[in-house]
Amino acid sequence: MNKSEKNILQPKMAVEVAGLRLKNPVMPASGTFGYGEEYAPYIDLNQLGAVVTKGMSLNPKAGNNTPRICETVSGMLNAIGLQNVGVDAFIKNKMAYLQQYETPVIVNFFGSTQDEYGEVAARLDDVPGVAALEMNISCPNVKHGGIIFGTDPEAAFAAVSLVRKRTNKPLIVKLTPNVTDIQVTARAAEDAGADALSLINTLTGMAVDVKTRKPRLANTIGGLSGPAIRPIAVRLVHQVVQAVQVPVIGIGGISRAMDALEFLIVGAKAVQVGTANFVDPNAMATILAGLEEFCRDEGIADINDLIGSLEL
Repeated sequence: MNKSEKNILQPKMAVEVAGLRLKNPVMPASGTFGYGEEYAPYIDLNQLGAVVTKGMSLNPKAGNNTPRICETVSGMLNAIGLQNVGVDAFIKNKMAYLQQYETPVIVNFFGSTQDEYGEVAARLDDVPGVAALEMNISCPNVKHGGIIFGTDPEAAFAAVSLVRKRTNKPLIVKLTPNVTDIQVTARAAEDAGADALSLINTLTGMAVDVKTRKPRLANTIGGLSGPAIRPIAVRLVHQVVQAVQVPVIGIGGISRAMDALEFLIVGAKAVQVGTANFVDPNAMATILAGLEEFCRDEGIADINDLIGSLEL
């Protein structure tokens, strides 16, 4: 293929994840895109492969005290505390706005008990316009000593199994990186009925104000995101792709097309963009344009030909 032919090539960008056909593999990461409406003045939501909402809980949550965000070298720490309006208010007041777009809506959700997870999933199951659910298992199980669901394979299996029984929607399970062996958790979620996996959630971190000798977050500890974590995220996605049969969505420090390509090449079917949205609300459109340009330059007719193309 000569240079002029490459320039007119319009690569196919559609991918399939958990039974959903997405027009392209780029979507926001939960918690960084509000309920979608907040970013609509800056980016056309119809450009995106999907819209992923911030996490929904059974009841409204006010989140943690401030300060709850601080900048770090090549990243950001946050301890928002999963603030949200609650699933019923989301369905009543937020979903109608998203239904006007042709872009699939993936609703992220969480709970502090297995029963809460199941109830939120059930309430979302019949909501028109909800294309899939993304289950955040990086939450403490209050009935079992505060252990994080996602750090205990047995707890993850039990919670995902219960949710699987409460919804017919495609179920994506979002994994925490704060484990010894993420492949074990990934297989547990797959065995319990997950249709896809997304990873990684934030890494646990802390920052200190050296003048006041106090933590820079009121919560002391927060979740680290941004470019600093990308090599870790790429490694974990690579390992999980080897361990499961279900599709994997890659997350972690993506701010450029080249970053997204790393995840696709190691086997992710799609990617989520998080912290970069705070720096540039139009970041995902820029990333998508960069992916298309890369495919044209490389003579790649279909983005799927890149997925899993890693050579070892």
